[in-house]
Amino acid sequence: MITQLRHSFFQVFTMMTLWITLLATIFFGDLPIQMSYLWNIAGIAFIAAVLFGVMYNILWNHFTLKPVWNIVISSTFNIAGGMAMVWLFSVDMFQFIAPWFPGMWLLSIVLHIIAFYFYARMDSRKKAEELNNILK
Repeated sequence: MITQLRHSFFQVFTMMTLWITLLATIFFGDLPIQMSYLWNIAGIAFIAAVLFGVMYNILWNHFTLKPVWNIVISSTFNIAGGMAMVWLFSVDMFQFIAPWFPGMWLLSIVLHIIAFYFYARMDSRKKAEELNNILK
């Protein structure tokens, strides 16, 4: 399990670093950046790797909490991590979107409920097919 989590962490970290570098290149263009800003990019990638490479995996695949708690926990950490990533990317952008934090949290909960519903439905179909194949 630890090896798989480590692999997921580094995979998300690498992809997020490349993604943020691409976005910064597109939006900042030829604007020079300070070398210390690279640490912000690393921080953004680290937060994303912890959230999506480790936390989601542990929360949904290994913990035995009720789905409502998984949804609340994942939504809360997702929005908090997202806000931290925005702050690291641009303080001005963070200050612009900060007033909508409660609405983003509620939207995140609704979207997590929808995603959980479709995932659970798909997973139950897959398990039913596996059981039917075993019975044949």
